[in-house]
Amino acid sequence: MGRRAVGRVLSIGIVAGAVLLAVVVVGRVVRHPQTDDATVMADVINVVPEVSGRIVELHVADNQAVKEGDLLFVIDPRPYEFAVAHARADVEALDAEIDLTGRRIQGQVYATAAARAAVQRAEAQARNATDTYNRLAPLAQQQFVTADKLDQALAAKRSADAGLEEARRKMMQAEKDVGDLNTLRAKRDAAAAALGKAELDLSHTRVEAPFDALVVNLHTAVGAFVTPGPVPVFALVDSRNWYVLANYRESELDRIAPGMAAEVYLMTDPRRRYRGTVQGIGWAVNPEDGHIVPGIPIIQRELNWVHIAQRFPVRIHIDDPQPADLFRVGASAVTIILGNREKPEPISAR
Repeated sequence: MGRRAVGRVLSIGIVAGAVLLAVVVVGRVVRHPQTDDATVMADVINVVPEVSGRIVELHVADNQAVKEGDLLFVIDPRPYEFAVAHARADVEALDAEIDLTGRRIQGQVYATAAARAAVQRAEAQARNATDTYNRLAPLAQQQFVTADKLDQALAAKRSADAGLEEARRKMMQAEKDVGDLNTLRAKRDAAAAALGKAELDLSHTRVEAPFDALVVNLHTAVGAFVTPGPVPVFALVDSRNWYVLANYRESELDRIAPGMAAEVYLMTDPRRRYRGTVQGIGWAVNPEDGHIVPGIPIIQRELNWVHIAQRFPVRIHIDDPQPADLFRVGASAVTIILGNREKPEPISAR
């Protein structure tokens, strides 16, 4: 076989190999969607104090790792300690007043009932005295009874009226004492609530890590005045759970479903492979040249001058993010969906 024939055979073999390789690559891409438009993410919270004051202790530095419950910083607790002492004194004073009033009117419950009975007796006596006087007055004008008898009836009537007034006054006083005790108890409840609020504010002067995290964007020092306003002291990256947001074309979403396995490669160390699990696929993105809806992600398309498929974020949880120092929020990644479970066949229209 001549050189020309050998060259032709080699050329055909190279072309065939390239075609076969292309078929294999395309088949793999079709079966296992992949993208390099992916970003490493973790949940991030802003650390904002719930009370105002000056920082008197700062126990963390920027980019430091902290454990759940670690003390981050302390706000001057003295004003809040004074508020707790004042509120506790109010509660104790009301307790003492309630105790004193309670002992004073312990018998007033019975006195109230007795006062009501006395009022009823005085009313009956007053009615009888009035009836007697009204009956004798016409007779006195006709001289059927003496003036002394009429004066006695008038004096009895006035005495009965005075007794009735005194009985009513005692009944009202007894009822007022019982009402005062109920008012004091209501005031005591309000004072106890104020004490609880003061104690809660005092506890908020010690700010602790709510979970294992990384401190980022710390730009403060001891002596800085902080408030519960919109400006955070720093942020915490939740280092317990890392995930990747991978933007896949909408034409590939039918081959991706929650629960599928995925491979993840970080640009910080492309040689290391991580296993992940698809948690979900985004239901909404803000379209380009359209109305921007707050709270919905904006994903840029690759080309602006041709119509291409929209991309949707696919959230992939990293099963074992070790070593942890390779994971940084915002780092680039490459993801491959392995598809470890069968998807149901679509129902065809009839």
